[in-house]
Amino acid sequence: MNVAITEYPAEKVTDGEVEEIDTLLTAGEAASLLHVHINTVRTWSNLGILPSFRIGPRCDRRFRKKDLISFLLK
Repeated sequence: MNVAITEYPAEKVTDGEVEEIDTLLTAGEAASLLHVHINTVRTWSNLGILPSFRIGPRCDRRFRKKDLISFLLK
């Protein structure tokens, strides 16, 4: 029997905070947040430095805001 274990944060967060942390950003938005050129974001994504998702028929990149913040804090 497989049982899924869900971890909950120690602190209570509001729905607005969850949405802000888990929002998906475009490559352009990610570049603005990181203060780098969009091609730098694309290169970092290709190299696996920045985790990204591919969505839609054009396979556009999307970046989780919390991944970008974590990258900045390194």
